Amino acid sequence: MPRGDGRLSHDLLPGEKGPQDACGVFGVWAPGEEVAKLTYFGIYALQHRGQESAGIAVSDGRQILVYKDMGLVSQVFDESHLTALRGHLAIGHTRYSTTGASVWENAQPTFRATATGSLALGHNGNLTNTRELAKLVDELHDERGELPLPGNSGLRSTSDTDLLSTLLASHPDLSLEAAAREVLPLAKGAFSLVWMDETTLYAARDPQGVRPLVLGRLERGWVVASESAALDIVGASYVREVEPGEIISIDEHGLRVSRFAEAKPKGCLFEYVYLARPDTSISGRSVHATRVEVGRRLAVEAPCPEADLVIPVPESGTPAAVGYSQASGIPFGQGLVKNSYVGRTFIQPSQTIRQLGIRLKLNPLRDVIQGKNLVVVDDSIVRGNTQRALVRMLREAGAASVHVRISSPPVKWPCFYGIDFATRAELVANGLDVEEIRRSIGADSLSYISLESLVEATTLPMDDLCRACFDGVYPIDLPEPEILSGQLITEPNSRNTSWECSPTRGAGPPIAASLT
Repeated sequence: MPRGDGRLSHDLLPGEKGPQDACGVFGVWAPGEEVAKLTYFGIYALQHRGQESAGIAVSDGRQILVYKDMGLVSQVFDESHLTALRGHLAIGHTRYSTTGASVWENAQPTFRATATGSLALGHNGNLTNTRELAKLVDELHDERGELPLPGNSGLRSTSDTDLLSTLLASHPDLSLEAAAREVLPLAKGAFSLVWMDETTLYAARDPQGVRPLVLGRLERGWVVASESAALDIVGASYVREVEPGEIISIDEHGLRVSRFAEAKPKGCLFEYVYLARPDTSISGRSVHATRVEVGRRLAVEAPCPEADLVIPVPESGTPAAVGYSQASGIPFGQGLVKNSYVGRTFIQPSQTIRQLGIRLKLNPLRDVIQGKNLVVVDDSIVRGNTQRALVRMLREAGAASVHVRISSPPVKWPCFYGIDFATRAELVANGLDVEEIRRSIGADSLSYISLESLVEATTLPMDDLCRACFDGVYPIDLPEPEILSGQLITEPNSRNTSWECSPTRGAGPPIAASLT
């Protein structure tokens, strides 16, 4: 059964869930190190990228053992789990579902038997040609007249990651590295991958490099991770980003690099706005520095001379609020306190609790804001419900006026590359102009940063960034319109098995064992 942690969930505020990234991935090859614990701390550092499930796969050179479950990293693993995961090679994953149901079967890393052993795989992103890949999986065995490999029978692929894993495992005449060079060009959309067999760690990034992936060095090994902050946490030094269209392989013979596609960079602009940790660097620039610069530019584009105080909506609005204060000369203050323990739970809140609304997440400091004309800086507006409740709460706490400044342009388009915003109909900026949104949330004024200024703050060329959620220009082809409105693959029933493992080489078929 899923385990609650006594924390509050997004269900407390229906319709107010913020943008969610699909996943965080981590991989380590380090003989002589406790790779399971390194992976635990790596995915713990990436918890913000996915809170539905977590998993770790470890190999000792003879077999792969996978443990995964629903919940936060700290809920899924304890000392006994990590002690049981022994080896020199590991990958880890935190998941938020964008394709496929939020059930145990879709927790990652995925596991598949191959002709020579087994593989485990973790994926950050979202594929846009899932239907074509599913058809290819169905045709593959029919065309070759093959029976399913031991350990793969009875599996129902319900996510894009399942399909990639199955395709990689279905080339008995190729090495896993060679199979990746065959399979990855078939995948369309966003994917930053870590995967492994019994002896080798692999990493790859889609040709557009939509989702981030970095390479780091340990004294006795290598690390790959979704963000550079995860390298810092485990004591690895940053080497470089994994290039778009690149495959990295790491084993006892060292690090090898190959390509499966030409690089056509289109990194996600929203990583700078909200998704990435502020202590992460992207393309050589600190995310925190970018957000502060966005705030400075926002102060120039949308001044508020009558304001007495600049306050952020913590935490993601804080760097931009600092920049706004610096550029405007208006004092910066902490006017809102965030409840740090608001997370996911399996406890259903009552209607009485729901009515408390945003106060369960944020509480105003009345003595700071009473009688003040406030500039309130937030990172984005998706549906508008949170900002509406926030403005009302600040007025009730005594604010003389509330001027909202947003450190991103209006979000008008949904994301198909790994961020769960909302449907286009739910995006408030899709149907209303800025003045109408201002009236809707009840602010005295409302301004957004321009797309041009946001891009300039990143120091990257506009053509090297995916801006689709802001301008509707999708750099990777989308599936047919009738597919976009719902999930691409059917959902399974949930089950509770948490352990998976490959056979010891020369032994019988893979087994899955229940943990009680």
